[in-house]
Amino acid sequence: MATYNDLSLHVRLFMKGYPFSRYAVDPVPCVRLVKPLNALRVALVTTAGLRTPEQNDFDSSIKMGDTSFREIPNTIETNTLIESHRSYAFDHRGIQSDVNLAFPLDRFRELESKRIIGELNHRHISFMGSIVGPRKLIEKSLPQVTRILREDNVDAVFLTPV
Repeated sequence: MATYNDLSLHVRLFMKGYPFSRYAVDPVPCVRLVKPLNALRVALVTTAGLRTPEQNDFDSSIKMGDTSFREIPNTIETNTLIESHRSYAFDHRGIQSDVNLAFPLDRFRELESKRIIGELNHRHISFMGSIVGPRKLIEKSLPQVTRILREDNVDAVFLTPV
């Protein structure tokens, strides 16, 4: 595992000045499963800034971070997904070589085919990471996504924070 000293000077300086915030969420969004895994409808949510070829990039010019999201269809070929994450705080080569590192859709398809999970939702969600000012994300975008996933009768969300 990398240590702080393994990071580049640029990233260490960024981290030193990063305005970390703590936001209390009530109620806590984690709950016990009431269904067995093989009966769950699952959606993936990532902060890898992924998008389909038809969608626009996340807007890296928004100073506090782009709080919008992209719907990723379950039918997408994962090798066609485009990463438009703006952060310099991590090495993007891993995601570029295998998007499943940040958005394990192919792995979840395998779980579905083996009937380990019930089914994948017809759409998944991608956010941009590195949102320094998350208030708009918390107050607008997350409630929208929550509503979408509830309408889809999603039982569980697998989150991959990047």
